[in-house]
Amino acid sequence: MSAALAVAAVLLVLSLLALVHRWLWIRLVRDTTLPGGAARRAGTVLAFTLPLLSLAALTAGRAGAPFPVQQAVAWPGYLWLAVLLYLSMAVLVTEPVRAVLLRRGAGPGAAARPEPRTGDPQPQPRPEPQPASAGAPAGAAAPQRPAPAGGPSPEHPQDPAQSAADPAAESGADPAADPAAAGLSRRVFVARALAGAAAAAAAGTVGYGTYGVLRGPSVKRVRVPLAKLPRAAHGFRIAVVSDVHIGPVLGRAHTARVVEAVNGTQPDLIAIVGDLVDGDVADLGPAAEPLARLRARHGAFFVTGNHEYFSGAQQWIDHVRALGVTPLENARRALPYFDLAGVNDVQGEREGTGPDFRAALGDRDRGRAAVLMAHQPVVIHDAVRHGVDLQLSGHTHGGQLWPGEYLADLANPTVAGLERYGDTQLYVSRGAGAWGPPVRVGAPSDITVVELASYQA
Repeated sequence: MSAALAVAAVLLVLSLLALVHRWLWIRLVRDTTLPGGAARRAGTVLAFTLPLLSLAALTAGRAGAPFPVQQAVAWPGYLWLAVLLYLSMAVLVTEPVRAVLLRRGAGPGAAARPEPRTGDPQPQPRPEPQPASAGAPAGAAAPQRPAPAGGPSPEHPQDPAQSAADPAAESGADPAADPAAAGLSRRVFVARALAGAAAAAAAGTVGYGTYGVLRGPSVKRVRVPLAKLPRAAHGFRIAVVSDVHIGPVLGRAHTARVVEAVNGTQPDLIAIVGDLVDGDVADLGPAAEPLARLRARHGAFFVTGNHEYFSGAQQWIDHVRALGVTPLENARRALPYFDLAGVNDVQGEREGTGPDFRAALGDRDRGRAAVLMAHQPVVIHDAVRHGVDLQLSGHTHGGQLWPGEYLADLANPTVAGLERYGDTQLYVSRGAGAWGPPVRVGAPSDITVVELASYQA
């Protein structure tokens, strides 16, 4: 039954995507271009190609496609998903504007005579009967005389229907001399203006969001007082790194930027709280190598996120250990001033290696402060039951693409920032990278330096 529901959900999503793409094609291509023209052909090709690239980007990795193929489809495919989101929103906003502009532009009788679209055949004036001339047989029409070259005359009036359909005739322009003026109706002009505005808004939004990801994460600083922290640990700095998402889009250069930003904070400890990678060690091992340059007085630690399990978590646990980063697999490390614990991600339950709070925290001294690394915020209630003082998490990306934060809020107790749950505090990082589109809107990437504070200081 669950498999049938999954298939039904996939078909529903694909149907909605098809409807959205058709609607965008109508508004951005059909309404703004000439039938059979090069612009319409190009727009139609893109309307089919871009969604196929997006599907390829989403499925290539799990389908086992060669890594160069994954890289080739990832950038255009994922970027189109971001553009699609904001382009759809922008075009939706223009719909009432379109209706108002076209209603205002319609004159008397326009409701009964819709304005033709570009490329539609234009109505032709009917020849008017002429009075019989002298000497002509009764009932015979008088010979037609050509209209003056300067335009209609009292003997050859312009047909009102043609005037309404042809702006060139209404303005006095000569269609033969200015074909563009003859073909550009008010409807097409409005369609092109609104389509251009929507495309510019979407491109600007996605472009700025991409720049924010590629320039690297910013550094946030948060002060967290802990009741059990000894005075000697006052000011202890933990660099929290989450959701780096090394993969076909964000590679070695992105990892190097993250490492440089982390080392620049001069932390006492580095906590990598999951979703480090999207792929296999064989493909992404070189991109992860800069992690070997991480430096902190008490070392760097790692717990798995859900994305590690998509490609095989154990291979990455072994690889980060080889790079000098210590994995905490449902384990605890006693530091001089507090206990640092880590639990596996809940995705590991499918492989029988999910979070085990009893193994990580069950036999510890409750008189010492405890800091827990757990990828997903949803395990906060387990942390509260086991007496954790501070949980460090990621996973949400802060929503990544506005208005995604509202969807993330439905599935997570905290989307970003510091909140208290009983005696336990939870800090959720927005993450240092991006999943899917390398774009962030309204949720900039960050590395957070959590500075622990003692009440005894």
